[in-house]
Amino acid sequence: MNQLNKYLKRTLLLMGGISLLPLAANAKGGSPLMELAFENIFLILAGLVIIAAAATLINMVFNFIELQKLRLNQELGIEKEEVTEAIQIPSWKKIYDKMWNLVPKDKEETIDLGHDYDGIRELDNKLPPWWVGMFYGTIIFAVVYLYIYQWGPNEWSSLQEYNIAMEDAEIQKEKFLANSASVVDENTVVYVDDKDRLLLGEEIFVKSCAACHGVQGQGIVGPNLTDDYWIHGGSIQSIFKTIKYGVPEKGMIAWASQLKPTTMQNVASYIQSLKGTNPPNPKDKEGELYVPEESTPIGSNDAVETEDAKN
Repeated sequence: MNQLNKYLKRTLLLMGGISLLPLAANAKGGSPLMELAFENIFLILAGLVIIAAAATLINMVFNFIELQKLRLNQELGIEKEEVTEAIQIPSWKKIYDKMWNLVPKDKEETIDLGHDYDGIRELDNKLPPWWVGMFYGTIIFAVVYLYIYQWGPNEWSSLQEYNIAMEDAEIQKEKFLANSASVVDENTVVYVDDKDRLLLGEEIFVKSCAACHGVQGQGIVGPNLTDDYWIHGGSIQSIFKTIKYGVPEKGMIAWASQLKPTTMQNVASYIQSLKGTNPPNPKDKEGELYVPEESTPIGSNDAVETEDAKN
């Protein structure tokens, strides 16, 4: 009985310790091991349930084996007392028996409820100690969990954890973008005023865009890129997007498969720098007037567009 009590106490302490993992994991300076255990707490509990189920199956197998032994001994005329004296019960079997607290078969009459169903007797067996310990452990876990997330002063909530996770993700994103200069898209692109990069953009423009837009951006088949009127928007983001995805219905291909993001950024910045250059023989205005916000210089991202970048 003392060993059984010890087992119950250890089980309760184990379940209580698991239930305290959220507090330990979120405490300042919590160890990574604690955080890992908390993140996988339900897997741990599921593992305990699986172990309990496996123990149940093992118990059934042992009972079946014992029943077969008993029948065989009866057929051979061997008394049960003789077999018991000849066999020394291993220590692990004793512990196992205490975990289940089963009544020996020769004493089952003491717990027989007198209900016989076609040879199957109903016994008043007690719940296994390991199951009782786990049951009380879940109660302790529930109380601690509710205290931490509902009743306690720390105001933890799933929404708060979500917001913290999103903030951490944003920090990681900023670090990634800072370390990845080539990661540029229509949402993160900015105007570059570096002369060398603008010259690189001009080189690509003359090579790949001048056939439709003119060497000076005055417009030929494609629209004029030097005035204030844009078909698909005049901000750096809109111009970059137009270069990246193209305008297939008007014959402009998508350059995303041929140019690197930083190269498209150079070209978009060069195109935006053409505003107001007044080249000879400019093409007539097309699209809608693009008006940057007041005091917003050319190349800034904070601009108002009336439509979507000229191609």
